[in-house]
Amino acid sequence: MEEVVRYTYRLRPCATARAALLAEWGRCRWLWNEAVHQYRTGRRPTFGTLSKLLTEARARSSWLREGSQVAQQQTLRTYALALQHSFRVKGRGRPRPKRRKDSLPSLEYTTRGFSVRDRRLRLPGGVTIPVVWSRELPSDPTSVRVYQDCLGHWYASFVVRREITPAPDVQGAIGVDWGVTTTATTTDAAYDLPHHGHRKRCAAELAKLQRRMARRRRVKGAPPSNGYLRAKRQAAKLAKKAARQNTHHARVWAKKIVDNHALIAVEDFKPTFLTKSRMACKAADAAIGTAKRELVDRGMRAGRKVVLVPPAYTTMTCSQCGTRAKERLGLGVRVFRCDTCGYTACRDRNAARTILATAERDRAGADDVRHAITSFREGGRVRSEPGIPRLPTMGKH
Repeated sequence: MEEVVRYTYRLRPCATARAALLAEWGRCRWLWNEAVHQYRTGRRPTFGTLSKLLTEARARSSWLREGSQVAQQQTLRTYALALQHSFRVKGRGRPRPKRRKDSLPSLEYTTRGFSVRDRRLRLPGGVTIPVVWSRELPSDPTSVRVYQDCLGHWYASFVVRREITPAPDVQGAIGVDWGVTTTATTTDAAYDLPHHGHRKRCAAELAKLQRRMARRRRVKGAPPSNGYLRAKRQAAKLAKKAARQNTHHARVWAKKIVDNHALIAVEDFKPTFLTKSRMACKAADAAIGTAKRELVDRGMRAGRKVVLVPPAYTTMTCSQCGTRAKERLGLGVRVFRCDTCGYTACRDRNAARTILATAERDRAGADDVRHAITSFREGGRVRSEPGIPRLPTMGKH
């Protein structure tokens, strides 16, 4: 069996290629904003309608004809899909205009618009970009997305097919409880994910760079100075380094969990509310969302049984006898004590065991379990993972 995946590589464009990419992005951004205007004027444009408008616009404007028709069509296709998805998902906003100072360049090409020759990426208009081949492509790519990050680095994300490597047969089960002091506490202490504190270690240097930005910031309306832009880039580079370190540790930890357990019970914890609390900085440093996404994605790809358990009453419930405490445990109470059976354990460890006990009941075929489509946000896009069992709130039983 094969699976469709993305292989991302760093690009090293010269000044001419960089200018050509930015010019192409300017045309695609104009088309995106024109499609948004079409919707706001009372029309509901589809991809077919937008394609006709593109043909008419290219016939009138030589500026559009200088660009790649493939990249422009893919921009309109992406807009049509985003608009269609906003109608299906309740509460999701409509696509917004892309402003030059806010949006990062992103271009998509199909097989008609790019090629890989002499280990270089060749794009329309005679643009040739060297690629840093950190690993070989498993097959010929069907499409590529060329984009720029906040640091100004360019990347190419190829869509390829590769053979699915079967995961080893294991019989273990594990429960995962999320926290701040320890990012992930599991039923087995050997698989805990500690709080590495990458952002905390660079906080002093980051604050120094931000103060430098504040000193060099000009009045509103004036163009920023080179010193301000240099300090801004240094601060962004430092913040992204910490984010990449968190992602690396999350991937290594998720692989270790998936390779040794067949059942993974994960607390369906949403850390967004922590951004409005006094633990916002520490919660951001823990990167709970990144670790959860890596664990669920890797578990689904490996064919493991991943169960999302709601966090309601997991801290108050005894993992041995199932008795629920009458009062909520404060955050300062780090030891759980059961008044019924006398069981004593770490607060987070008991919650992880409760989560695992809930998932081990194997109620996937019962009426109180719904197999929902769980959405995860990654890199600005929403990707749905079907077939993840989501257990109901424990307070309803």
